Amino acid sequence: MSLENSILDLLEELIMAKNAPKTLKSSYLLKASGRLEIITLKLRACLELHLGNETKIFQAQSDLREIGRMLGGWIRSLS
Repeated sequence: MSLENSILDLLEELIMAKNAPKTLKSSYLLKASGRLEIITLKLRACLELHLGNETKIFQAQSDLREIGRMLGGWIRSLS
């Protein structure tokens, strides 16, 4: 699966979580968290294999860390 598809899958899970009833939100958020981890690993592989612009990859990694913090807060708020 491509990096782009993984990002689209992450967005899908986040949108589903946003619109789901409270009882189902956590399952979507946990799936989104797993997808976020996969995207992070794919970006790291791109960086190590020199498959993209390093500056853009570092910016994307920074954005993913912020998304992860927000996602973690959302998951914790449901507990």
